[in-house]
Amino acid sequence: MVKPQSTAGIERATGIPWTEWVKLLDDAGAEKLSHAEIAKITYEHVPEHVPARGWWAQGAAVAYEHEKGLRVPGQSHTGDFSASASKTFPGHKDAALSRLLEVVEGREEVGGVPVEGEPTTSSTQKWRYWRVKLADGTRVNVTISDKAPEKSTVAVQHAKLSTQGEIPRWKAVWREILNQL
Repeated sequence: MVKPQSTAGIERATGIPWTEWVKLLDDAGAEKLSHAEIAKITYEHVPEHVPARGWWAQGAAVAYEHEKGLRVPGQSHTGDFSASASKTFPGHKDAALSRLLEVVEGREEVGGVPVEGEPTTSSTQKWRYWRVKLADGTRVNVTISDKAPEKSTVAVQHAKLSTQGEIPRWKAVWREILNQL
């Protein structure tokens, strides 16, 4: 079951009570639809004036999937799982990326799993990225963005985990690494 605060946020943002979302999706046969099809339905029903309309539509689709047992928290629409962790860094995004690179430089493994290939970095005006594949088939994507003057957010998403049980272990690994920033 979805935590009440998850659906409460969707209700506040969209102005649509959660019970109405569930009825609308049930009536559309959403329990038998793919995530993309459910998200399309929710997007069509999020009022156009709602900021970040697509984001709230995705949130409604995922909350419905959780409530109906179509997926569990932490599970992607493809069936795998991801773990996330984040930290506020006391400097702007380029300084945060530079410090992250110092912390991870030369690593041949993360959390006991060998690194596969060379990590990559890239950037846009708004974001800085660090990515790496691990030998177990999982992928790590770190995004860094400015949060406030002289502060940035460093967010890790470790994707393609095979079970929900792996999430706590990887969250702990990434919190330990982020604490070194």
